[in-house]
Amino acid sequence: METLDYEIHINSPIQEVWNLLWNEETYPQWTQFFQSGSQMKSDWKVGGKTYFTDENGEGMVSTIVSLDEPNEVIFSHLGIVKNGIEDTESRDVKQWSGAEEKYFLRAIDENTTELRAIIHANEVFQDAMNTGFNKGFELLKKIAES
Repeated sequence: METLDYEIHINSPIQEVWNLLWNEETYPQWTQFFQSGSQMKSDWKVGGKTYFTDENGEGMVSTIVSLDEPNEVIFSHLGIVKNGIEDTESRDVKQWSGAEEKYFLRAIDENTTELRAIIHANEVFQDAMNTGFNKGFELLKKIAES
């Protein structure tokens, strides 16, 4: 697993940036660079369930290991969802299960937020992650600052 780190400064208050990251309207916009039709559904509970899926409901099942809104959320990826079935036990899933996706927000001042994501990804996905986060964070910045 590679550890990848992405950071951007956004001229917007921390709570607004948090809301834009996770609301149903803007999440699919900034995550389109990973996969068209991206969705996120979460119970927003530590130890609960979070799903990162495409428009067909297929993708990853995860859990939140740390939550401090609007400063931090850390997801641990548990497995995949395919054809409506969660797989957290197969050999392929076990190779990356437990990989984390961490988001940290820091108020630099009243109207400026530093957004940082640190993720664990297999090397083969590094280019896709670089494209997704770099372009996604730039779009999020544009949305927040408009």
